[in-house]
Amino acid sequence: MVHFLDNQYIQQRIEKSSQMREMGKNPYDNLCKRSIHNHAFLDKFAHIQKRPQGEQTLPQEIESVVGRIRFSRLMGKAAFIKIEDDSGILQAYLSSNDLGEDFNYFKKMAEVGDIVAISGFPFCTKTGELSIHAIEFKILTKAIIPLPEKYHGLVDVELRYRQRYLDLIMNQEVKNVFRTRSAIISLIRKFFEERSFLEVETPMMHPISGGANAKPFITHHNALGVDRFLRIAPELYLKRLIVGGFEAIFEINRNFRNEGMDHSHNPEFTMIEFYWAYKNYHELMDLTQDLMCFLVKNLNLPNIIKGDNGNIPLTQFKRITYKEALKTIGQIPADIIEDAHQLYIYLKQHGIKIEENLELGKLQGEAFDAFVEDKLIEPTFITEFPIAISPLARRNDNNSEIADRFELFIDGKEIANGFSELNDPLDQFKRFQLQMEAKVAGDEEAQSMDEDYIQALGYGMPPVAGEGIGIDRLVMLLTQNHSIKDVILFPALKPQKHENQESKGAE
Repeated sequence: MVHFLDNQYIQQRIEKSSQMREMGKNPYDNLCKRSIHNHAFLDKFAHIQKRPQGEQTLPQEIESVVGRIRFSRLMGKAAFIKIEDDSGILQAYLSSNDLGEDFNYFKKMAEVGDIVAISGFPFCTKTGELSIHAIEFKILTKAIIPLPEKYHGLVDVELRYRQRYLDLIMNQEVKNVFRTRSAIISLIRKFFEERSFLEVETPMMHPISGGANAKPFITHHNALGVDRFLRIAPELYLKRLIVGGFEAIFEINRNFRNEGMDHSHNPEFTMIEFYWAYKNYHELMDLTQDLMCFLVKNLNLPNIIKGDNGNIPLTQFKRITYKEALKTIGQIPADIIEDAHQLYIYLKQHGIKIEENLELGKLQGEAFDAFVEDKLIEPTFITEFPIAISPLARRNDNNSEIADRFELFIDGKEIANGFSELNDPLDQFKRFQLQMEAKVAGDEEAQSMDEDYIQALGYGMPPVAGEGIGIDRLVMLLTQNHSIKDVILFPALKPQKHENQESKGAE
């Protein structure tokens, strides 16, 4: 038996559902005809609130509404309830004079949490609240589990994430966050479509792990008899499409990285990647600024919002090179930044756990993560990344040790990563070889050799710039949430004790 059914209050509700069946009432009725949503009802009849007291009713205007009971107050032969649908809360007045025997049915069977249908006409109460005066009442769904106590709502953070459906019932502001998330994704799509980008779809199961440096999830394809890797990033497939002749493409996609979880990382996450032929990474930065301004304007957000680390001007952007950021923001002496041995010692002295024999570019990457990233509060493009940590980016023409690459940071978090793409197949082959050597040496995040991608480049890929933007982190920023779990409907969580036992039993 399901463990929660032992609760006495749940058993009482189950008994009521049985009584409903005995009365010929289906506790899970599927027949209802809603004529209007709650918020639309309030808008449509708002004018009657301005009428004289005796005329604040429209008995000829019959509407049918539905919703979950959030509040109920019995007053002898009458009752007030408040029902909530996706658009909002509406008060309903029920009386034995209008409902007859159905009023007694309501009193005996209806409880907070039940989903009901009501037909009636609009009127204003003596306190001036626009309501619906019921002439018909039906329970559509009998809720057998009581809702949390209404004054405190659902405040247990762990429970909110595990039972998101209950979180959405109890916390209206949570619903609003996910409505905003949907609007952000819709606006992003609109932004790129208006600029003639084509939306495409690429595989989520890959024969080779690649597209970004991360540890993959591995699954097995029974029909083919081979292992497959859940997508780390769609990059190499999207660039194949650029080779094929598309010049401006994007994909809003789910990616999977088998790595740690914290307030800004979830192993399954959403991002947009886009590629723009005959453009470079400088033009991508301009486009990204335009996108941010577009979102702020269309979401009606203020230009300055409060982040985790202070006020953030969303429409003002800085640009600074990687080494300059290490020097001026990270406060690392310039001579140390340029010397692998000295930088290694510097990192160790500051308590940074670091592998031995790392090349200079990777040491600079470690220094950036430790001393710079969390200080980048205002929107900042960091440019000219070390080539050693940019295996897919184009090598700079004037300095072979840096890549034509940028990352956008806001409020101490990476929001976007973009670069002019490497389209030299021989250079790409050599970089894959270095990645393979790193993998053999124990780097689980290193990329694999993708010979088909090298072959695709061999046919010629035009100059192209590409970028990925983390949508979850972007939503965190624009909704001013502090945890990625608050902007993902069903975030990854550690299994509970009974879930562990069930999985062991399945084995």
